[in-house]
Amino acid sequence: MPAGDRPLPYVRATGSPFALGVRHGTSRAKALRAFLDDGLTRLNHVLSRPVTMAELGPRIAAHRAALGAASPDALDEIRGLAHGAGLTPDEALLLQIRREIMGYRRVPTAGDCTTYAVAPSTHDSPSVLAQTVDLNGHLDDQICVLDVGRTDAGRRSLLLSFGGLLGYLGINSEGLAVGINLVLGGVWEPGLPPYLAVRHLLDQASDVDSAVAELRRLLPLASSRSFTLCDPRGAAYVELCGGDLVVVPAVSGHVVHTNHFLHPDLAHGDALNPFARRSSLRRLEAASEGVRRLPPSACPEEHLALLSTRPIRVPDRGDIRAERTVAAVVMVPSRRELHIRPGDPALSATQVFRLNRPFQPQDC
Repeated sequence: MPAGDRPLPYVRATGSPFALGVRHGTSRAKALRAFLDDGLTRLNHVLSRPVTMAELGPRIAAHRAALGAASPDALDEIRGLAHGAGLTPDEALLLQIRREIMGYRRVPTAGDCTTYAVAPSTHDSPSVLAQTVDLNGHLDDQICVLDVGRTDAGRRSLLLSFGGLLGYLGINSEGLAVGINLVLGGVWEPGLPPYLAVRHLLDQASDVDSAVAELRRLLPLASSRSFTLCDPRGAAYVELCGGDLVVVPAVSGHVVHTNHFLHPDLAHGDALNPFARRSSLRRLEAASEGVRRLPPSACPEEHLALLSTRPIRVPDRGDIRAERTVAAVVMVPSRRELHIRPGDPALSATQVFRLNRPFQPQDC
């Protein structure tokens, strides 16, 4: 059955960080073991040369030390994930830093996520955060939805995750939605991975302003990224590179981001290769024009239809090393909703997940 036709795996958990990790790991143990055994999370299918756990050991140890200093709670949850899934601590941490292990990839690419957020213009036009997820490694079979609530945080988070990640993108019970785009620049070094920074924001922040404050406090992250933030009242994107951070609010009603730095303070250090830059520019233009044409009252299906059009949607070219769209997501902050089309969004049906409502997708 194609990935887009199956109910997505869903893990619901409440408790301490360690308990959340145990529940996640227990629910996904078989899938995570298979993923690790498949070319070491498929790293050896996409890297220029194979790597081993022994070779990665020193890098994993360096990330563990940096992560313990930046976010002890995340490290506790990773320990719980290892315990629940029967993984070694290094294997569980590798799942979190897989993208950092890949590092800069300067090979030609056709995509790597297109994200936009629309701020509300009237009472009847709620804010929306919409994004494609473009990844290599054929990762649409690794999608999982996490519905997690830390007992000490006072809020729940609904997240789209891949292959054991504690976070990738999502929305919390305060109505804060967070999307993410790869941008290349600066020095990538051990620290808090941006995907775990998304999870931290959803655990700790309640709106765009508090999320920006948290990001400033977390700098520097392990690698460069752009975050798109949206709450029921407004939206912004935040570009981060090393210790530098810039914020651009949705003053024109919306913000759009792809995979090159947009702010002039950071654009001079952009390390994206020319082929990828052309793709990023085309997708930025197409998404910007598409958003302008959508009515303010556009429903999630209209946003998903836009995300399903080329060049925003990047089709499968049959190369595991090449990025392609493995999911499209629309989040509605005021309704705490997460709408997902897994796999190729032009071919799959939408699955809807909600916080604070009696809704039970398939549990793992």
